[in-house]
Order: sequence, then structure tokens, then C-alpha cells
Amino acid sequence: MTIGTLGPKGTYSGQAVRQYDLNAEIKYYETITDVIDAFLRGEVDCVVVPAENSIEGSVTTTLDLLAKHHLKIVGETIVHIRHCLLFKGKIEDVKMIYTHPQAKEQCSNYVRKNFPGIKVYDDSSTASAAQKALTTNHIAAIASEEAARVYGLKIFAKDIQKVNGNHTRFFVIGRNISVSTKHDKTSILVFPKENRAGALYEILGEFAQRNIDLSRIESRTAGKKLNEYMFFIDIKGNMNNPKIHKALQEVEKQVEKIIIFGSYQEDRSYEEV
Repeated sequence: MTIGTLGPKGTYSGQAVRQYDLNAEIKYYETITDVIDAFLRGEVDCVVVPAENSIEGSVTTTLDLLAKHHLKIVGETIVHIRHCLLFKGKIEDVKMIYTHPQAKEQCSNYVRKNFPGIKVYDDSSTASAAQKALTTNHIAAIASEEAARVYGLKIFAKDIQKVNGNHTRFFVIGRNISVSTKHDKTSILVFPKENRAGALYEILGEFAQRNIDLSRIESRTAGKKLNEYMFFIDIKGNMNNPKIHKALQEVEKQVEKIIIFGSYQEDRSYEEV
């Protein structure tokens, strides 16, 4: 299987791919949009893209592309994010730090305390930042321990993120329907007919009255005008479960549109970390 994800080599996205399929051939792309475009062109069998982080919240680009292209989620994998400060020469020569914007915020407390006055610059990925650190002694990177191994960089400090329980959830987007398991999730997107009091309450009530657990609800602007929203919802269970199937049918009657991204096995391994 060929899987597309964010590159270059040494990203947490690459780690997510290997967690999902150790034997997959990985193709790296620069942005999430590039990854999805490669999938739509048929360059790869499936793709692995970040969906949400336990500190910084949702990756809005991924959610928006799911909605735009009506993509199918066939799996998820959750990576324990452990940021390191990497450099090439002497740490006292470092004058700037590069990293991905989310890693920048996740490690902001450490940088302020230990490197006051040094500016942190945004990069397209943590691995790309590591590549920059390899070119000069003046740049350090916030990236993974794997990136240090890949690019031959020194590790000044490990686990510099704000909290150790830092996890990123990745969606596996593909074409095949997942096999039902005992621990599934179903992800949907609903567009209410109008912005009125009680509209979301009524939608959620279809799940509540059937004792169906929802693990995530998030609103996003619908992209038309202010005060029009769409709602991403994660449901505990498979859409073929009779209760969930009936709830989805009733919700469909109430909303302007519903997109079912699919049912897939929940990654529960991170709970043991």
C-alpha cells in the first residue's frame, strides 16, 4: 500500500503512517492540501493527515477539505507528540528557532523560559525545520527525536511541550469501507437548515434519546456568510448499528445536508501511554 502524508521524512505524520501500516510505502507532500490532491489524483492508495491535537485543538484545513470533497475516513491513529530542541553546532550559537506553528505554541513556555529573546519562526513542518537546522549553526529546530536521527542533529532537550499528555489524532482517508469492529467511531458533518434557537439541540436529541455516546462536537463556519455553521460530530459506534442508523435517518430529515464520512476502528492505544 502507498500512503501519502506530510513531509519531509521525519515528521510526526510519517510516524502516524508507520503506526497505521508498518509496511506501507510513504510518499511525502508539503501541505495537507497537497496530500489530499495527490489522493484525489490517484497517486496514492490512501492518506494520513492530522485532524486534532489535544493541546491546540482541530486542524481546520483537514476538516474543511473533508467537507469540500466528501472524503471517506477509513481509520484513525493517535501519536504521542514528544517535541525536542535540535541543533547542529553549539547551542550558544543559536540565534533563531524554526518549527511548525502548532509545535511553536505547544512549546512556547519552554522557549520563553530557556531562550528569551530568540524568535521562533513558522515552518511547513517540524521535519522541514530540522532540515533548516542542518544547514547552519545559527538555527535550532523544534521537532521529533526521529527527525534528529534522520538529519543527524543533536538533541539539546526532550519533552519540551507544555504537557506530556500531548497527542495528535490523524485521520486515514481512503476509498474502501472499513470492517466493523467492537470499538468503532462514525464521523459525520451536518448543515442545519437555519440558524435558530434549538436547532443543534434537536439534532443532538436524536442521539441522546437512543443513548448514543458522542465523543466530539465542533462547529465551523459554513463558508457562505456569518452566523451559518456546520457541525462535525464523532459518534461512538458503527453507522450500521440499528440505533445509530435510525438516528442518522432522523437527523437527515431535520437538516439541510448530512455528510457521513464513514465508520472506522477507534485507536485506543494512546490511553495506555
